[in-house]
Amino acid sequence: MATTAKPSLLTLGDFFRLAVRRFRAARLAYGHGTTNAVDEAAFMVLEALRLPIHNLDPWFGLRPTPAERARLLTLIDARVSLRMPAPYLLGAAYMRGIRFHIDRRALIPRSFIGDILADGMLPIEPGKVRRVLDLCTGSGCLAILAAFAFPRAKIDAVDLSPGALALARRNVATHRLGDRIALHRGDLFRPLGAERYDLIISNPPYVDAGGMAALPPEYRHEPRLALAAGADGLDLVHRILAEAPRHLRKGGALLCEIGRGRPPLERAYPRTPFVWLDTEQSEGEVFWLPASDLAKA
Repeated sequence: MATTAKPSLLTLGDFFRLAVRRFRAARLAYGHGTTNAVDEAAFMVLEALRLPIHNLDPWFGLRPTPAERARLLTLIDARVSLRMPAPYLLGAAYMRGIRFHIDRRALIPRSFIGDILADGMLPIEPGKVRRVLDLCTGSGCLAILAAFAFPRAKIDAVDLSPGALALARRNVATHRLGDRIALHRGDLFRPLGAERYDLIISNPPYVDAGGMAALPPEYRHEPRLALAAGADGLDLVHRILAEAPRHLRKGGALLCEIGRGRPPLERAYPRTPFVWLDTEQSEGEVFWLPASDLAKA
């Protein structure tokens, strides 16, 4: 990999343009916080120098130091040659403007549930939510967003991976939420005993067999445990639907993301009245199911 900058690469704008050209030529895959080469390049050059990531324009003329120029070239080379997702290269990802530590122990933070929580789209009064459960928490990003959305709530977050939980612990500490978020290692509901919740949220593994076979290289750097979910992508969803009624309070509900699994889900549960909560970027990928309707699942 290159470690020294060419004389023509003087400003942050120069590195940004280089990154865009190389990313487009390499036909990279996106979806880990950005959707195109321009946004990916902007994120990488700004985050690499720990600058605000929302607007490149004020920094276009900035002249990085020699060490910073070498770092930028190394990162751009790695993104192309390794097809490594940018957040793994930089150790950071953002959801709704909130920064999370990230590495290969956990799925890179991304979920339409994050948008739903941040935008207050749930058919439930935030002040009445006192207990929240986040299943398959990974980096802890949704548990943290839930803590912000429901400031009076205590949150349990569960994951099977000790590495993911270590990362989640770091994120919880960074956001000073250790008094409100408790992390548990285990398989779905097993470490929780008879606890009940006002809201259960989950972004479980939901990639079906066909999707796993067709994953771009970028996604193959992520833990398989956090992606693969059987032939139709619903292995864990079936278990969540079966077990959630025993862990919901009266008036509680389940919020679950399933990707492209809506058709097989509705075929499997024809009498269940799933409510689909769409966002600007998604349609039919997140369902809401009150406790009273879970009995029909």
